[in-house]
Amino acid sequence: MATTTNSKTETGHLAAAKALNLPVSTKHCIEICRTLRFKDVSYAKQFLQEVVELKRAVPFKRFVMNMGHKKGMSTGRSPVKAASEILKLLKSVESNAHFKGLNTGSLKITKFVANRAPIPMGGGRHRTGTKRTHLEVEVKERGAAAKKKVAEPVAEKKEHKVKETSVKHEQPTTAHAHDHGHDHASHAHSTHTEHAPATPAVKAKAAAAEEPSSSELLRRAQQKAAELNRMQKERKDTEQVSNLYEELQKKGSLRSAGVRK
Repeated sequence: MATTTNSKTETGHLAAAKALNLPVSTKHCIEICRTLRFKDVSYAKQFLQEVVELKRAVPFKRFVMNMGHKKGMSTGRSPVKAASEILKLLKSVESNAHFKGLNTGSLKITKFVANRAPIPMGGGRHRTGTKRTHLEVEVKERGAAAKKKVAEPVAEKKEHKVKETSVKHEQPTTAHAHDHGHDHASHAHSTHTEHAPATPAVKAKAAAAEEPSSSELLRRAQQKAAELNRMQKERKDTEQVSNLYEELQKKGSLRSAGVRK
């Protein structure tokens, strides 16, 4: 028998175990799993121990062909071999839960599944199949806190508190400024800054508010480029006019100052 643990139950209040290729009847295991599913592990262990000792029968609801009745039920049987293997599996999952720190006295079976395994064929002249079954069980601790508390981040809480305090301090200072003029407003502003110094979060927020947006920066860059182009064009025009004036003066086409008078 090979037992393994499920990786999904590494965290939380769950524990699981598997038993692969057990040489037991799949039909018997299905009926036992149906009977013990959603029961306590302690009750299931006691039930299986009584089945192994032939003191109790397992009620069969699905595979009932050619099956007799038992006392206190309609159709039933005492599958000793399957019950003993399942009892070992329950002890294994209980050990896994104890290793994870769960309370083994309050474990409940939440998943109990039996599946048919690949059937190996026997050797010899008459090849016959044997019985193989896969078992899987998952238990959960009763009364475990399953609700997750959704808490706000600490930074958001601090920023919210800073906003509230700044709003409370700003309201009386503005009212005082309207009543008593500009000097009192500056005095109230200075006292407000003394009593409530600016925190790093508020400073960072103010800096972020003063910082221009990308569209504003693009507009400023375009204006600057247009101004530079205009200045460059004007400079080029003045240079052309001065060059033309010098050429005319060299050729003697311009009148002297005395003639002009």
